[in-house]
Amino acid sequence: MAVELWQQLKTEAQEVIQQEPLLASYVYACVLNHESLESALSFILANKVSDDVMPVVTVRELFDNAFAAAPQMIEHAACDIRAVFDRDAAICSYLPVILYLKGFQSLQVHRLAHFLWSNNRKQLALFIQSRNSEVFGVDIHPACVMGKGIMLDHATGIVIGETSVIDDNVSILQGVTLGGTGNEQGDRHPKIRSGVLIAAGAKVLGNIEIGEGAKIGAGSVVLNDVAPHTTVVGVPARTVGKPSSETPAETMNQNIFDDGFSSL
Repeated sequence: MAVELWQQLKTEAQEVIQQEPLLASYVYACVLNHESLESALSFILANKVSDDVMPVVTVRELFDNAFAAAPQMIEHAACDIRAVFDRDAAICSYLPVILYLKGFQSLQVHRLAHFLWSNNRKQLALFIQSRNSEVFGVDIHPACVMGKGIMLDHATGIVIGETSVIDDNVSILQGVTLGGTGNEQGDRHPKIRSGVLIAAGAKVLGNIEIGEGAKIGAGSVVLNDVAPHTTVVGVPARTVGKPSSETPAETMNQNIFDDGFSSL
């Protein structure tokens, strides 16, 4: 997927230059000066998260080395781009995803932090996490395991704890917390299965499982397991229906009244 997507990104970049010449230098620097998606991503992301004491060339080398050692990171990034294109009603081309959307960008920065954490470079991973939080307003512990085809929509204020697991094909909106219930140690954070939609402001707390294809309504506080293909809402959350789609992460339908909900 990554190779085909890269060709499409270059085509879209040429079109942008024709439509808006003022962006020509920016688009060339971010896309057209590169020969692959991994090269473009390492350039874009390194320029975002570098700072005065960690220069862009150093951060870019970290990305390049990670992409070379774990090529699945690029395939996962390509799946993430496609997920945003398919699910975000405001997106009609691929290029804005890699250039402008901080949900996508922060997710790829987390993938670097997770790679470093998994290779026993934990202090550096924590530095990357810190920069991710400062730059994008997204705080994901480097140990968190994430699949592919994930969309962090808008992303501001998302917090994801250390022992969280997020499977493939999940959509998470702004202000969501996947956290613990206190200062307990060990495996203490949620496990989010494929196809799940977690709407804006929801809090999912504790070592609980959100089953495949479930939907969590906006502003809910979830403290217990959620069965597959179930809609929950409220504080504390309770079951109110069944999602109108098998994979609510893809449809992004957040209206719980479409799921059989009538009243609390």
